[in-house]
Amino acid sequence: MIRKYKFGKPFETEAVVENIPAERGEMPYFKTETGENGIVFSYIMDKQDIVYGLGENLRGINKRGWKYESNCSDDPNHMESKRSLYGAHNFIIVDGKERFGAFIDYPGFISFDIGYERHDTITISACSGDMYVYIIEGNSAADIVKQFRRLIGKSYAAPLWAMGYMQSRWGYMCENDIREVADNFRSNGIPIDSVCLDIDYMERYKDFTVDKERFPDLPRLCSEMKEKNIRFVPIIDAGVKIEDGYDVYEEGKAKGYFCKREDGTDFVAGVWPGKTHFPDMLNADARKWFGDKYSLLLDAGIEGFWNDMNEPAIFYSEEGLEEAKKRYEELIGKPLDINGFFSLSGNFSISNDPKDYERFYHNVNGEKIVHSKVHNLFGYNMTRAAGEAFERLSPHKRILMFSRSSYIGMHRYGGIWTGDNQSWWSHLLLNIKMMPSLNMCGFIYTGADLGGFGADTTPDLLLRWLEFGIFTPLMRNHSALGTRLQEPYRFDLMPQMRDVIRLRYSLLPYLYSEYMNAVLNDEMYFSPLAFEFTEDEMCRRVEDQLLLGRGAMVTPVYEQNARGRYVYLPEEMLFVKFMAEGKREYKVMPKGHHYIDAELEETPLFIRKNSFIPLVAPAMSTAELDRDNLEIVGFIEEGHTAEYVLYEDDGFTRDYGNPENYKKIVISNEKGSITVKENGGKRLSVTAVFAE
Repeated sequence: MIRKYKFGKPFETEAVVENIPAERGEMPYFKTETGENGIVFSYIMDKQDIVYGLGENLRGINKRGWKYESNCSDDPNHMESKRSLYGAHNFIIVDGKERFGAFIDYPGFISFDIGYERHDTITISACSGDMYVYIIEGNSAADIVKQFRRLIGKSYAAPLWAMGYMQSRWGYMCENDIREVADNFRSNGIPIDSVCLDIDYMERYKDFTVDKERFPDLPRLCSEMKEKNIRFVPIIDAGVKIEDGYDVYEEGKAKGYFCKREDGTDFVAGVWPGKTHFPDMLNADARKWFGDKYSLLLDAGIEGFWNDMNEPAIFYSEEGLEEAKKRYEELIGKPLDINGFFSLSGNFSISNDPKDYERFYHNVNGEKIVHSKVHNLFGYNMTRAAGEAFERLSPHKRILMFSRSSYIGMHRYGGIWTGDNQSWWSHLLLNIKMMPSLNMCGFIYTGADLGGFGADTTPDLLLRWLEFGIFTPLMRNHSALGTRLQEPYRFDLMPQMRDVIRLRYSLLPYLYSEYMNAVLNDEMYFSPLAFEFTEDEMCRRVEDQLLLGRGAMVTPVYEQNARGRYVYLPEEMLFVKFMAEGKREYKVMPKGHHYIDAELEETPLFIRKNSFIPLVAPAMSTAELDRDNLEIVGFIEEGHTAEYVLYEDDGFTRDYGNPENYKKIVISNEKGSITVKENGGKRLSVTAVFAE
């Protein structure tokens, strides 16, 4: 059951698609306090309560014990001390003595103190009392998520090729760099479906331009790569360079589509190209104008994009520079003690200054609204601009889109990657823990920069990260300029990395089916164990194992030099160990605690009882997969029947949910003999169904 409560005069974020009347009276569960400083909701937690949610944020699956903020931030230092990242996902679930979900639909800065000031208290506070709050009750945490997902609308569906391996780097400077990457993947037998283009492809970092010296004929290059079943995915940034003669700038200025200062002049911010204007993504006309600009690259043969710097990131503002200059002049030449020195050195931390968000305004249906009040909606609406444009410009074909910044609601228009992480083992673990929290908020097409974006990766870290990354819908290896090159073929562990990426392609019938099941039926792709095994107290404590869809459990190794790990099995399961050169080992393991061996090149996976997963032979791209011949790997008890509904569409069109896309496979174990009762029109090889 969902209840809606209205406080003050909320801004309409359009995060919610269902029309629910607001109720009168006191909101349940929370004590509500309002005053001049805004609004505060508080809830006293039971000792056993778990708090789920908050999508893209730091720390664990259980959010107890820290203070989090919804404040979309361009910050690559994802350390435990941080309180916010790039997204604002104001949805939590309290699961324990009482069970309920709460979505605070509020687009400005909001704080979630979940046992930070007081260990037993949730305190949600905002400086404005204008918001909607949705309270969701259900018979389980999974049920609450399903209701919430229905409330906010269907998640974005990526094309099949976007489930293939993606190679990216800030530093692919020219056509020959791209050819070198493609040729090395193909010559080394490593599957790949796409290459991302970072800011280097643009003409002086200008949106919707191509540098003609370094990329003289992008349409020809797109065509050349597509012959190898490789696509390009270029970056689009939020800021438009101020430059006379640049058509995007001149059009936006002439039409009044840029964010304004209070005096009506266009706000100026420094980003990659230097001085820029921000398109007013909350203005419907400006949003349509900006979205239509993607056609310039679509017409060149591009079929996917990633939106970046859309918190929006601000290196500096003109006002901020002037303030820094004045402060510097006040201190220079004076004998600086420790306080004066820190004042001087800290003075130049002018990037992403919150004061800048008070300096520009949006035009929303003719009303001028200061950016700080709606800050968390900018990235959402930039990706919405693209998603709505794709429906006009490419009405029949799915276009890949993923973004850095987001708010709930953006999940209908694209996926997200988790931003500028580091080549740290702790960030591999963070990647694992963040995935189900994102799924709860509707973001299904998600993944991290495998191997780490910043700092220098190591061969073993990249390999272990790939072993988890093969299970995430977005599988992208991305690294920063100035860091160690981290394409798999550059390492002595290349054969092992190749085997793992080939495994990704073998698993795609299962992964794509579970992805589309999550999209079409408001299900989780990755789930905490406690969502399924609700009565098992141990499952409430496990955060480094995830259920993947309907039949599998992933247990990644995430510590350096580890040759295995401890796992907890909430029921009897089949342990499948994928090894070098496509070899496998199988073992049925009973419920309980176990140590499993998993050498550096070995990927562990568990298959649930009376379940199976379909696989195919690996291929060099998704286009080359033989999806008619399936191998079935599973665990079916004697006297039991298992079935799996395979989802299989053409991978390109928007024809979701067509009944012909569903293929049922039914297998039974009758007195130790395996019988295929229904094959879904496929040729099946049942080679590893274990009966006990």
